[in-house]
Amino acid sequence: MAIQKHRNKNFFERFANWATIATGSSAAFIAATAVIIIWIITGPVFKYSDTWQLVINTGTTIVTFLMVFLIQKSQNKDSKAVHLKLNELLASHQGASNRMVNIEDLTETELDQLAKFYVKLAKLAGQDDDITCTHSIDAAEENHNEKITSLKTKKHYQNAVRNRSKTHK
Repeated sequence: MAIQKHRNKNFFERFANWATIATGSSAAFIAATAVIIIWIITGPVFKYSDTWQLVINTGTTIVTFLMVFLIQKSQNKDSKAVHLKLNELLASHQGASNRMVNIEDLTETELDQLAKFYVKLAKLAGQDDDITCTHSIDAAEENHNEKITSLKTKKHYQNAVRNRSKTHK
């Protein structure tokens, strides 16, 4: 998949990218600080009037209102990019669970349930002597299936299954 050049972005996206970079710069902070200092210095000239206070209040309110949308746009884009990068890592790593791809689409309840699983998995991992041992949902299932397959070949397991069958009849 080819990465598209900037010319394919719409005007708002180009402006939002520029504004995010510009407002996050040292120059923007210095400019904002300068505006505040000038406003403070002009206080005695305007006798600290209501209009003098209203100017700074209105200006900062407008800037804050607009910045909320720019910041949200930037965060949404960054979040999407991070999710895609994580999805790529999950998809490319053989030991990772592919169920985690697009996990952000789960409900809050499903995420809470999954978090409980990982808390339990972390406790189990903490009990391991080998810190290089990997743990994932798929690895846990694979380990379980290997154990069951191995157990089925053991004589004591076969006897237990036979005895269970006889007692349940």
